[in-house]
Amino acid sequence: MRVVAAMSGGVDSAVAAARMVDAGHEVVGVHLALSQNAATLRESARGCCTIEDAGDARRVADMIGIPFYVWDMAARFKNDVVDDFVAEYAAGRTPNPCLRCNEKIKFAALLDKALALGFDAVATGHYAQILEGPGGARELHRAVDMAKDQSYVLGVLNADQLARSFFPLGDTAKPQIRQEAAARGFYVAAKPDSHDICFIPDGDTRKWLTDRLGEQPGDIVDADGATVGRHGGAYGFTVGQRRGLRLGQPAAGGEPRYVVEVQPGTNTVVVATGDLLGIDAITGDHSRWCGPPPRGVASVGAQVRAHGEEIPATARADGRQVEVRLQRRIRGVAPGQSVVLYDGTRVVGSATIARATSSRGAASGGAGRNEVRDKAGSSTSPAAG
Repeated sequence: MRVVAAMSGGVDSAVAAARMVDAGHEVVGVHLALSQNAATLRESARGCCTIEDAGDARRVADMIGIPFYVWDMAARFKNDVVDDFVAEYAAGRTPNPCLRCNEKIKFAALLDKALALGFDAVATGHYAQILEGPGGARELHRAVDMAKDQSYVLGVLNADQLARSFFPLGDTAKPQIRQEAAARGFYVAAKPDSHDICFIPDGDTRKWLTDRLGEQPGDIVDADGATVGRHGGAYGFTVGQRRGLRLGQPAAGGEPRYVVEVQPGTNTVVVATGDLLGIDAITGDHSRWCGPPPRGVASVGAQVRAHGEEIPATARADGRQVEVRLQRRIRGVAPGQSVVLYDGTRVVGSATIARATSSRGAASGGAGRNEVRDKAGSSTSPAAG
């Protein structure tokens, strides 16, 4: 097969490209230029897709003897990932840019361009597996190395995209990948992994958002609607957050308080004690299925963070919307995050969380999320429902 190997300049994509060559495919290495000012993004190990990374990828391609190109997708990345990220936070939601990048860039723009140029598939260094299911259908499964498993951020792929994707590292643990890279003589064998959000290299998301959205002072209120602090912009907060609140008044019982709701319409952040954070009912929209969607009410595992715990649940799909009921309550689930559904190790699909509530009322006798909303003032956020 003719395969485009997406080469970020890191150790994982380097070994993935080499393995595709070893498997007998006709491979071309491609580095995606995603930043409109790439030279300024590299700071320690946080950034990626920089000029430095492109050079690392080119050296690996030369070593394994494959053609190498840089494809400029900076404008598409800014529109579909960066601008979307800003808009989501401004609307009071908490997006996952890695899922959006996989959906819009790596397995849409990149794959579409590869197919248009006559290639058959795209290979990446993601830690996940594609296995053959009943009837020969390709299924997305968790990686063998659960500590590095990236199936969560691939839950946006559909069956057609899976049919044209390769993840050569899914059956190997990360330490062995580094050993293999060293044995192949790759300079990137010991290169640190990139972390956090690639376009926020210093990791300060609130400052980055403030630079783009400006200071927007507003109130921090408690569950009764009383003002307990001030903030510089509701967009800088997410459900479940505790750090950085700088509250002037402690809770009556001295308990720590957390963000339980962000109301962009009134520029208000609502805080309460942790007993109001627990949810067990999720409504998701923008559903994406890696194969056939669930029929009726299906037993699944649900995961709401990239390396979070999988919770036993049931799911019912209705068009582009899915209702998920968890067997136990979990904390800190924010609108805008993604819920990814599993059947064993197989990824069923994903959806963007529109609402997260408790079906049984609040734990420990606290007020429920709806009661908090009534006391603190109704929100105009689409996520508040």
